[in-house]
Order: sequence, then C-alpha cells, then structure tokens
Amino acid sequence: MKYYIVAGEASGDLHGANLMKEIKQQDPNADIRFWGGDLMKAQGGTLVSHYKDRAFMGFVEVILNLRKILGFIKFCKQDIEAFNPDVIVLIDNSGFNLRIAKWAKEKGFRTNYYISPQVWASRASRVQAIKRDVDQMFVILPFEKEFYKKYDYEVEFVGHPLIDGIVDRVQVDEESFRKEHNLGEKEIIALLPGSRKQEITKMLDTMLKMVDKFPNFQFVVAGAPSQTESFYQQFMSEGKVKFVQHKTYDLLSISHAALVTSGTATLETALFKVPQVVCYKGSWLSYQIAKRIITLEYISLVNLIMDREVVAELIQNDFTETKLEQELQLLLQKEKREQLFLDYFDLEQKLGGKGASEKTAKLIVNGIT
Repeated sequence: MKYYIVAGEASGDLHGANLMKEIKQQDPNADIRFWGGDLMKAQGGTLVSHYKDRAFMGFVEVILNLRKILGFIKFCKQDIEAFNPDVIVLIDNSGFNLRIAKWAKEKGFRTNYYISPQVWASRASRVQAIKRDVDQMFVILPFEKEFYKKYDYEVEFVGHPLIDGIVDRVQVDEESFRKEHNLGEKEIIALLPGSRKQEITKMLDTMLKMVDKFPNFQFVVAGAPSQTESFYQQFMSEGKVKFVQHKTYDLLSISHAALVTSGTATLETALFKVPQVVCYKGSWLSYQIAKRIITLEYISLVNLIMDREVVAELIQNDFTETKLEQELQLLLQKEKREQLFLDYFDLEQKLGGKGASEKTAKLIVNGIT
C-alpha cells in the first residue's frame, strides 16, 4: 500500500517516525512518501520537504511568510496527486494539514488525522470541517474523545506516543553522561527554551538570568534538533552554562528541575518526573490575538490533562525574572517536589499506557485493506 504522511515541527517528526516504523510492521510492502524530518527519514521512504523549511511561529510570522506557505500547500497537493496514495496521514500541524485534508477529501483520497488540532482550545467551529474532511481521527489526549463526542464525531483514543519513547528508552549512565558533557557534580537544572528561533530568542535570555541566582546548580541548555549550537552560543555566558544537543531525554533523566517553554516538552518533562516551571512569551500582537480566541484556563499539556494546576505557568507579562526566581525556588522544596511526583504519576495513568503508535498503525492499515 502507498502512504503519504505530512508532519511539521520536531514533535511531528518524532511521532511520524514511530508511526512509520509500526506501519512497516503491519505492512512490510509499505511505500511511504512524507513531509517530516531526520527521524522520519531514518525510517526509510521518500522525504519530500523538511519541517525546518516551514518553521513559522505565531500569527505575525505566518502572515509575513504567507506567500511561501501557500507555495508549500500548492506543491504538497501536486505531489500527492502524482503519488496517488491509498491513504493520506496528517500529523498535527493544523494550519497546513486541515487545508490539505479539505482538498484531499474533495479529490477522493482517504484521509486520516493523527494528533488532533487543538480545536478544544480555540475555534471549535473547525470541528465541522474536520467531520467533513477527515475519515478517521486518532487522538492522543484523554479528554479529546469526549470533546468530539459532543459534536457527534467518533474518534479513536490511542494513548500518547511519548510514553513509548520514554518508557522503552535505554537508561543513561549518569556518570558517563556528565563526564562526556563536562557537567561536573552539581545538581542539574535543564533549560528547554523551545525549538524555533523566535521562541528561543524570547525565552532563553530570561531563563539564563537564573544562573547567578542559583550558583549551587549546573544549568544546561537542551538544544533543539532544528537549531545549531552556534545559534545558542550568542545567549550563553562562557563557562557557566553547558549545552547539550540531540540528547534532551538523557538530560531530563538526570535533571533536578527544569524551566520549559510551553509545548510538547512540558509533557515530556513530566513523564521524566522532573519538577518544572512552564514558560511562554510571544510577540505582543500574537499574544493579543491568541488571548482573544483561546478559551482555556491553562496553557501547558500537564495542567490541561489533569484539569487543574499541577505545574506553575508563567505566561507573557508574568514571565519575568522575579517570578521565575520565585517559582524555581519553590521547586527545590521537598514538600512541593513530593506532591509533583504524585501528580505526575496520576498524569501518566490518564495517558493510557504504551502502544499509541502501534494502535494507530493497525487502524490505518486495516482501514485501507
């Protein structure tokens, strides 16, 4: 069978790679053509476009690059028609993928969507278009199934794919890891400032102001796979802060606490049972638009899934040096840490256990055979 997969961003590349691996287990003759990244490329198939070329963040950035984005959409449609797949699998990336889904459905292609657009956060009216354009939706957050049910749309809850990658990973040798990256013996506070240049630029400067305030800890920046080390170095003072790239999971597995930009990384950090402060700051205009259309009480996946504040969130004007210092100080207290560990355990239970990629692959393959 022929599969056309469209993913954007580093998280889409990760989940797409795991899905491709499982599709090949179910269908050894699978012919896969895809938009993604290096992890998907390592699984074989044909890479059409790398997500790095399409990394636009926020309303303003999207508008400024609209012509380029429309060009990608046009090319994607042409490439799908030329390949003529048995199924199109769209992974997250709603701004791009919902447009592809609408066109694909009109053209008669079978459309599957893995990792739902966040219609529960804003513009719920998009559910009607999803019902029309998506033959099968596979959701990874437990509350999404009930959300869609309110609109008379049956979706499959498959569990969260991050659990597989974290539970099945080989445990890092802490002594060797510290020696390899010259991390010394101090407890580690990991800094995860995001994956796009715009957000890293806005987040990392404030995060790094904690270094002199907590001298008994080693601060380590986790580099995103989409960026080079040289890009990070402009923000980092020589010697005081360490840098690790392509090994975020290894870093989290030995970290004492973390400062994390809102996104998938907040959930990854929680699954590693690392106490964290969730941070986010966008451009003024993007934030003004977002706060008018987003209806959620929380921004982090951890709090959304638990439906209460488990981790502190410092958003926009609250993301200041003073408030960040206060929240980080709280994370170092024994009572706070013990409560977080219990909450993280409950969170993992809500996510449905292992096997999300395998379940999704079976449903996709069975749907076209």
